[in-house]
Amino acid sequence: MNQGPLHGIRILDLSRILAGPTCTQLLGDFGADVIKVEKPGAGDDTRQWGPPFVTPADGGKPTESAYYLSVNRNKRSVALDIATEEGQALIRRLIAVSDVVIENFKPGGLDKYGLSYSQIAAAFPSVVYCSISGFGQTGPNAHLPGYDLMAQAFGGLMSITGEAAGEPMKVGVAITDICTGLYSASAILAALRHRDATGEGQQIDLSLADVQMACLANQGTNYLVSGVSPVRRGNAHPNIVPYQVFTASDGHLIVAVGNDEQFRRFCAILGIEALGDDPRFAGNSARVENRAELVPLLAERIAGFTRDALLARMAERKIPGGPINTVGEALESDQARARGMRIDMPHPDAAKGTVPLIGNPVKFSKSPVTYRYAPPKCGADTDAVLEELLGKAGG
Repeated sequence: MNQGPLHGIRILDLSRILAGPTCTQLLGDFGADVIKVEKPGAGDDTRQWGPPFVTPADGGKPTESAYYLSVNRNKRSVALDIATEEGQALIRRLIAVSDVVIENFKPGGLDKYGLSYSQIAAAFPSVVYCSISGFGQTGPNAHLPGYDLMAQAFGGLMSITGEAAGEPMKVGVAITDICTGLYSASAILAALRHRDATGEGQQIDLSLADVQMACLANQGTNYLVSGVSPVRRGNAHPNIVPYQVFTASDGHLIVAVGNDEQFRRFCAILGIEALGDDPRFAGNSARVENRAELVPLLAERIAGFTRDALLARMAERKIPGGPINTVGEALESDQARARGMRIDMPHPDAAKGTVPLIGNPVKFSKSPVTYRYAPPKCGADTDAVLEELLGKAGG
């Protein structure tokens, strides 16, 4: 029976909101045993971040937001108050039977509870301890709180997002949090590999601001090489033309021409073959330099096609492009269903008996991801987990 590639790894999750829970849900999907520690009576802040909420089966007040559900499956919830000596003692005992600890308190925030990395590593030197914060454990901004919006702003992303003449714009999801969660998961796996080889645990120090700057990718390196900060270009690409949104007669579509041959074929479809060999546009570098001349010429011809007619002709000529789906259209598409990107999991409080979730995108050929636990109610597993784990540990 498949139990996932991380079966046998236990993670004590002291994180909340999005970055840490994104990480631990991913590792839980891969088979790790994730113990989510929450404040009694309150739980993860995101439980109340709605609407929308799950419609309760008993018609009572809803307590589970869609936001919380999005990143908390494959976890068991234990309600412990880390502000008490009893709670701290129980957490330390849980760490003793865990491989990984992940937390997203402000730097130094766990010192007063005896749960900082230096305090934990002294007793449990093999533990992998992942700390997520806004600006990291060091540097002049280490004391500042960490929010996705602040990281998008500080890390330069908002300065290159939005229309050229508009205001700086954040991305439509908390992308820095999500990317930090993904970086955290890969770092934890690397640290576990090191531990298995040497017996040594270590602290992983991840900041939202650092991750956001790392995610600038070509835009960041464009600046480092040229010394010129990139600017907002709306839906246009800084290094490829045409690679953007265009308007057909009945709606929008994207055109993603990736090389010169594709550009020539695209011009032929539009009935402007001469542009494909025009020295101003024949090569990508020339098209980037002369985009202000080229894009209006393309836009004028594209406006004469219906969206689907043009996309069909592009598909025939192997020119990348596609429609711009709504979130609903994407998640209800045949492709999403065929790839298991929409799943339903049993949930005791849901009026329908199940809650709909977005599936894991990783497709292993030998050890597929498993969906074992729906996002738990706060403290739902406290007694079972403490009896199972601490009973074996001598408690």
